[in-house]
Amino acid sequence: MPNIQKLIAAPGPRFILPMAGVFLLGLALNSTLLTLVGLLGAGFFAYFFRDPERAVPPGEDVIVSPADGKVVLADEVREDKFLGRTAKRVGIFMNVFDVHVNRSPVAGTVVTSGHQAGCYKPAQRPEVCQTNEQQATLLESEDGQRLLVVQIAGLLARRIISYVQPGQKLARGERLGLICFGSRVDVYLPPEAELLVKAGDRVQAGTSVLARLWQEAA
Repeated sequence: MPNIQKLIAAPGPRFILPMAGVFLLGLALNSTLLTLVGLLGAGFFAYFFRDPERAVPPGEDVIVSPADGKVVLADEVREDKFLGRTAKRVGIFMNVFDVHVNRSPVAGTVVTSGHQAGCYKPAQRPEVCQTNEQQATLLESEDGQRLLVVQIAGLLARRIISYVQPGQKLARGERLGLICFGSRVDVYLPPEAELLVKAGDRVQAGTSVLARLWQEAA
């Protein structure tokens, strides 16, 4: 049997267990309302905090998606806070039904990870990359390329959880964090990266290839 702890992301049990308690109380009191609320609540939170295993594609030049959801932008911008250069950016919006566990787009090392307080505007808006609460994680790939993953809280999101710390080594597709309830993840790639997605595409964390980094011949 599968290990339930590996199928449900933290802090899922803290939401699921109280709803299971409501369900059991409803049964004890013969209350249809409490039973239904508890059942639906526990079912929703179990579904929301699901954390399925993913088959990560091979290839040293592959950059995988850090999030499940819909690509809402694919452009090139200037990123000075962490990268100090132009970068190709892919923004992925996660609705409440998407898996919300985020993953590392490359194999590499966490250079730094920092939190920025902010507001909770709808994550589809362009300005949320500046205004909303967010967690930025700067990664350095095994070949020295730097990429930035920014987890952005949305209208319903009230908590961003980081699983990583500076100096930690990550495999491509390894879990790096979670956002609770509807949000967005932006990833900033080297300018020479070849984007393989466009706005409107659906992607999966750790599985979908966002871009490739072509290496110059020696």
